[in-house]
Amino acid sequence: MRLFASPPEIIHVADRKEINTYDWKLKDANWDFFNFQRSKGKVVFVHFWASWNTPSAAELKGIQTLYDAYSDKVDFYIVTNEEREPVEEFMEKNKYTFPVTYRIVGADAPFEIPKVQGTYIIDKNGAIVVDSKGTHDWDSDRVTQLLESLF
Repeated sequence: MRLFASPPEIIHVADRKEINTYDWKLKDANWDFFNFQRSKGKVVFVHFWASWNTPSAAELKGIQTLYDAYSDKVDFYIVTNEEREPVEEFMEKNKYTFPVTYRIVGADAPFEIPKVQGTYIIDKNGAIVVDSKGTHDWDSDRVTQLLESLF
């Protein structure tokens, strides 16, 4: 599937809100619990998706490219609330290598959890720089320039 989408809008500096906590419990691909607290003070990319949702799944190709380029400088959270088996099948079929994070339904989060898809980019100080609820091109010059400016 081809994705025809624009880059996300970047929130103007004066309008950025800071997350008020990093206390968010999640599970990694091995089903081990961890806390979002480990990303405090880092640039963070959080994307919510579902394998059954065509637009959110289509964004993952660009996110994989972004992950390949910035995984050493950005903490990536590619978050789903699906069960492991369909997610693992989807990842293998599409040859994605970014780490999948599993959301614990009902656990408090530092920002609004979208119903299906949505993305946040958070700077080192905890300010939300991007708050996107639609389908976007994450492998765009605008996104790479933004990330470069946040280091």
